[in-house]
Amino acid sequence: MRETLTRGLPALGLDEDLIPAFELFSSFLLERNQVMNLTAITEPRDVAALHLLDSLALAPLMRELGSTQGSVVDVGTGAGFPGVPLAAALPEAQVTLLDSLGKRVAFLEEAAEKLGLRNVTCVHARAEEFAGEARESFDWAVSRAVAALPVLCELCLPLVKVGGWFLAMKSTGSDEEIAGAKRAITVLGGRLEQVVDYTVPTTEVVHRVVVIRKVKPTPGKYPRRFAQIKKQPL
Repeated sequence: MRETLTRGLPALGLDEDLIPAFELFSSFLLERNQVMNLTAITEPRDVAALHLLDSLALAPLMRELGSTQGSVVDVGTGAGFPGVPLAAALPEAQVTLLDSLGKRVAFLEEAAEKLGLRNVTCVHARAEEFAGEARESFDWAVSRAVAALPVLCELCLPLVKVGGWFLAMKSTGSDEEIAGAKRAITVLGGRLEQVVDYTVPTTEVVHRVVVIRKVKPTPGKYPRRFAQIKKQPL
């Protein structure tokens, strides 16, 4: 793991001083994974590359798009990706880890405490319900969740301030999905700015970030109840 991080972090413009924190998080993740369903990736060097470095690929993009001193919500964070690595790498950002499963949120709270991440808040809620109290309050929404992009847009864009960004992490085979989300993006107040393909450092794996700018307020009737979002995506 250390060798992978030593090679990968500089490629993203990040300091190798982060390695001890990432080793601690990975160790805790794999320990808890024995009793919880947190990750199917269990080889330490693969955790380093395919979880940590993949998540951290957002950091240089965020710096390029604007300030990283704002607020970030990681929607459907699961085991904490990309939110935990971003919180460690960007201490100037305030990161909210949002997940609907209480056991995962408890794991994340303990992980944040172990890592001394004072810029992390863990929230146990469904995204469509959380929007009721945190509507248009974040500079950034990020998600590595597996939901289709039209669904993710309805869960994420209502949380983003006008002028903010939604970064959806996807596979390179998502062209059709992106095309199918254009109406949803527009209806929800977004604008598709660019699609960025990147190679995960230390690997030959190519992943994608769909970059969406929030250009106007999301109509008040969105997000709908999740059953409706899933049954009738925009």
